[in-house]
Amino acid sequence: MTDDAYLVLLHGGSPDLGVPPAALGGLACMDTPAVLGWLGAQGAAAASPLLRVLPPEETAAIPEDVERLPVPLSDEELALVRHQGAPPAIARVEEELLTYRTLTDGRDALLARAFSAGVPAHRIAELTGESLAEVKALAARR
Repeated sequence: MTDDAYLVLLHGGSPDLGVPPAALGGLACMDTPAVLGWLGAQGAAAASPLLRVLPPEETAAIPEDVERLPVPLSDEELALVRHQGAPPAIARVEEELLTYRTLTDGRDALLARAFSAGVPAHRIAELTGESLAEVKALAARR
């Protein structure tokens, strides 16, 4: 496995390999001289349906005869490539996990607001599913 994502130009044999860059809404690497030069040398356009980007963990699946170029991706771009390339069932679960993460990001603030409003610790634990000991520990830290 490599640490690089790759831009590949398929020959029509693996339509499920990677994600078309055009479907990702504009990766920063697509405007670099290296990528533009590589696309020009391949006679390909950035919007070509045969052009795909693969995350590092999928590069072993690239056929030997396929033209490839390592490309730098930001963490956000790499997450997007992985999400767009995931099977629909996995993508749905990933969306739920991301939603859960955003809900838990404000967890402490939400619990503090509940205490401030006068909601008893046992009721907060009941409503949130948090343990009563954890809720009381948060109350003690306030």
